[in-house]
Amino acid sequence: MCIQPRTGSEVPELTVKAARASNPRGTTAMAIRGHAGRWAFAALFLAITGLAAAIDHPDIQTLLWPTGSAFVVGLLYIAEGAARRNPLRYGLGTWLALTSTAALLLGSPAFYWVLTLADGGAYVLAALLERRRLGLATR
Repeated sequence: MCIQPRTGSEVPELTVKAARASNPRGTTAMAIRGHAGRWAFAALFLAITGLAAAIDHPDIQTLLWPTGSAFVVGLLYIAEGAARRNPLRYGLGTWLALTSTAALLLGSPAFYWVLTLADGGAYVLAALLERRRLGLATR
């Protein structure tokens, strides 16, 4: 649990005490999420490299790396959205995980178009919605 307040907001003292008591070493959910990203990409490397070697088809890596990376990032965004109670991050993660893996059904080159347009478009939309959520919309 992160107990650092956002700019302009206050965290009630009782909340701070409860958060520190439940987590005396100070490990936050976001620090754990950061470590999870490292381990997830290490596992992804082993899985893709091992699969490509096992089936003796090294070209499969050109499909699995973009898909696997977007899938892992999507799962990390889901975790971050859940930890921070941020539905925008949670939704973006869900979209990335689902569209990147569903794109495998299309094969190449449509696969790359789905990743570019669907996932890239989701990032653009999320950036616009995040500005609105934080009240930073330009007038």
